[in-house]
Formats: sequence, structure tokens, C-alpha cells
Amino acid sequence: MTKKIFLLLFGITLLFSCEKTQDPNTSTVYFNGEIITMVGESPNYVEALVEKNGVIVFTGASNEAMEIAGKGHKMIDLEGKTLVPGLIDGHAHFANFGAQAIGAQLLASPDANVDDMETLISVLKDWNTPENRALTGWIFGTGFDDSILKEKRFPTKHDLDRVSTEFPLMITHISGHFAVVNSKGLEELGIDEKSIDPEGGIIRREDNSTEPNGVLEELAAIPYMLRAIAPKSEEAIIKFFEAGQEMALSYGYTTAQEGRAMQNHEMLVAMAEKNKNKIDVVSYIDYAFVDQYMDSKWNSKEYTNGYRIGGMKVTLDGSPQGRTAWRTEPYLIPPTGMPHDYSGYPAIPNDSVVISIFEKGFKNNWQILAHTNGDAAIDQFIRTMKPLQEKYGKENRRDVIIHGQYIREDQLDDAKEMKMIASLFPLHTFYWGDWHTQLIGDSLVQNISPVKTALNKGMDITIHTDAPVALPNLMRVLWTAVERSSRSGKIIGEDERLTPYEALQAITIWSAYQHFEEDKKGSLEKGKLADLVILDKNPLKVNSSEIKGIQVLKTIKEGKIVFEK
Repeated sequence: MTKKIFLLLFGITLLFSCEKTQDPNTSTVYFNGEIITMVGESPNYVEALVEKNGVIVFTGASNEAMEIAGKGHKMIDLEGKTLVPGLIDGHAHFANFGAQAIGAQLLASPDANVDDMETLISVLKDWNTPENRALTGWIFGTGFDDSILKEKRFPTKHDLDRVSTEFPLMITHISGHFAVVNSKGLEELGIDEKSIDPEGGIIRREDNSTEPNGVLEELAAIPYMLRAIAPKSEEAIIKFFEAGQEMALSYGYTTAQEGRAMQNHEMLVAMAEKNKNKIDVVSYIDYAFVDQYMDSKWNSKEYTNGYRIGGMKVTLDGSPQGRTAWRTEPYLIPPTGMPHDYSGYPAIPNDSVVISIFEKGFKNNWQILAHTNGDAAIDQFIRTMKPLQEKYGKENRRDVIIHGQYIREDQLDDAKEMKMIASLFPLHTFYWGDWHTQLIGDSLVQNISPVKTALNKGMDITIHTDAPVALPNLMRVLWTAVERSSRSGKIIGEDERLTPYEALQAITIWSAYQHFEEDKKGSLEKGKLADLVILDKNPLKVNSSEIKGIQVLKTIKEGKIVFEK
């Protein structure tokens, strides 16, 4: 009898033990909202989405979702809000998000309030504390815009010396192609009246003198910018990275691009090795650093701890709003000290050098991103790449024209035939549309960032923020692509407007395709990663003027909430 009781008790204990150790149901059902799948050429909505272990396992009717999720699943009531795939910027500089988040904020209205020189100086003075200087060894700020400043000029060392003559100070232009340093900064960088202009860059001088005035252009600026604004300690590196990543998450990024990685690739590797990535980051290594970095495990189609190298970046000219983009026609307003026929300049003047750079990419099957703003730079891109395509082939390379502000229609035809992707920049229509009108004229300005023309020609396109050129606000990017309204309210290129759905495709499924990730990201489909964003409004249903104000409520990476407003 005792033996029978023991066996009975043992069986009951074993039963309860099995129930306790049984894995809990990890499925989550999203329901009761506007769920836009981004599948197909027109908007497709479903009632529910089921996520399990970071992957989408079902989209469709609510009753089927409950069955597939199984007993004990988690429910997330969207309460009428909108669920879309995680957002993917067609081009940005993620490694510099931290500098934008931490440095003195010099953006003009509406992003900040630096609209005149006195405000710029005041903001820098307020930021100048021992704690802030300790991060990099410099006083620094990002995003000033000479086209918006009341004075309509660049700050110089004389302006910045009002902030400090004791500590080096650097501010970067909103384009990312210029820097201004104070007198102490020039001394720190070793730039004086004997310094010569590097190829592809200019050290601006005082009137009728060889004395530097503190303004550095293009390749006279960019290498120094990386040095001056780089965090100096491990603690500072982590602080920069986490601040930049948090900003990206707040705007719905689940995949970010570092569009011109140099030494900052090492910081991104260090953060990946420390498992700091909450989102995926894909880098494109500057051509000058490919020998140093491309032969590594990070150069892969697969992410390691949320990081990988996607290919090579080549910069062929500069900034149109800064008037360093290389054009075939002169600017109507040349920069101070430049002749009336000034049309910008190339970053790499010698075509044979460009061909050798591109050929290295073709030989190694590296995807190539080419920064080309002016039509002369795009001409150079096309004529140097065409013979290499004939030699090596063009199938499934997905090489990308980045920005293409002043691209011509015949160049779009060439790019289509060459199977290039155009990642264009309609954000310019708001931030600098009025300024572009002055620089190139009212007729040509209607064709900047011609996204609709490219789309109608059958090209693959994306759109982007180029952050930290502007804040990495992808809803504002979507709005500018739809409305194309300037700061003054003028419509810049009405015929180039995208529909809201096309614009949303350009920062989800089309951008996933650009990055060779369309099989895992960009749409809400069974088998894809549960990279999701919850928006407070549906960008496809609100008035187009309201799109720019849409808020990200939650960002979800592979089923895990990584940001909540």
C-alpha cells in the first residue's frame, strides 16, 4: 500500500514538474490598429500580426492570428495606432549621430534656433564647460547653416575667438562638408599661412592675405573633423554611441547606415564587440580605408552583434548648398573670392584615379556608393564606371548614386541602363529649396532630387536624411518627398512629388533592397524579422502637411521593444 501511494505521489510530482519546465509561449499578437504590410504596389492592411522569437510568423485575420499564436500568448493592443516595418534610412552617417546628440546644437529653425551669429556664439558659450570639453578635448558644435544665418555668411575664427581663445573650438556646417575653427583650433591643427590647399579641399584665407580665416572646405576639413570631434576615452565613446543610437531609435530606425566610415569604423566595431547595438548598423568604408578595413570578418552579408560592412564609399564632389558640388554650369552666386564662372570642383580630379578605385570595388565584388551632387560629378561617375561594367558585368551590383541633387534626365537614363540605384535627397526642398533657387535659378531648381522622374523611368530609388546634416527624422523626410515645400512655402518641383505610400516604400522595402536585405526586412511578411515601428498616426491617411509631425511611439527590433516614447 505504501509503495502504491509513493508511486502515485511521484507521478503527480513528475506531472507538475513537467508543466513547470515547459517553455512559456513567446508569441506576441499585435492587433486593433492600422497594420501596413508594405507588400505590393498599393497599401495592404491586415488585422493582426504574430511575432515569435524575433520573427514574424503570421499576418492576416485576427481570429487566425489567435489560433496560430496559441494558448498563453502576449497581446499588444495598438489602440488604433499604426504599425509599419522598421525604418531604414537610404543614406546617413550613424557614427556621427552621437556628436549631433551631444555637441552644441547649432541647427537653424525649426530643428533648433541658431538663426543668427549672436545666437550661435551664445549657444557655444553655454556648452563650453570642463565636463563637455573633456569628451573630445575641443569645444564643438554641429549643424550651422550660413544660408539661414541672418548675416548670410560663414562664421570665421574671429567670431569663434569670442567664445574662447584658450581652448580649441570647431563647428561643422550642416552639409558636413565644411568646418570652422578658432585661432587656437588652427594652431592645434597646424594650419597657418604657409599651409597649402589639399587636393579636393580649400583653406579659406583673409582678404588679400594668405592668413587662414578659420573656414575649411571639403578635404581641408573632413579629416580634421573626425579628429577633433572624436571622443577621447572609452567612457566618452560609449556615451557618444549610446546617445546617437537613442536618437536613431526615437525616430524609428531599426537599421542605420554609416555612409562614409573611416577611423570611426573602429568605434563601431568596439561597440559591436561590447554588444551595445540595439539596432543593425551597416557601414560603407571610405575608399582611402578599404585596404585597412575590408579584409575582416565585418565585411559580410550577415551581421555580427548588429554590425557589418556593406561595401565601399567614394566621394566625387561636395555640397550644393555650400557651393562645392561640381556642376557643368556656373553658380549664379559664386562663393566670396571666387570668379563669376565658378562651378564647384571635383574631389578626385583625375578620371584614371577614379577608375582604379572603382576597379578595386568591382574586383572584390564590393557594392559602391558614390556621393555625387553636381551633374559634372555624375558625368564622371557614369563615364568611369561604364567601362568597368562592360569588363566585369553589372548584374546585382546595386551600386548607388548618393544625393544626386542636380542630376539631369539624360543621366537618369544612363543610370537606369547601368542598373544603378538612386538614393535621392528631397529633404533639400524644405531646408535649402529657397537657397537653391538663388544658386541655380528657378527653372533648374524644379528638378532637384527628381525622385518621381527616376521612379517613372523604372529606377530603383530610396530617400534619406544624410543625418547629421539634418536630424535623423524620417517622418520629415517622408513629408518633404510628398510635399516638396520650401521654408518660404514655395513648392519646389511639384511634378517630382511622391505619394505617401511611395515615400514610405522608399524608407522601408526599397531601402532594404538597396542594402541587400529585402529577404529579411522592409515589409511585414511571414519569415521576416519582427522589426516594427508604432506611429501615432497613419502617414497614408492624414493630410500631407501633418506627416512631418507624426511621432514614433515604439521601436521594436526583432520583437524586443528598444524605444518607447
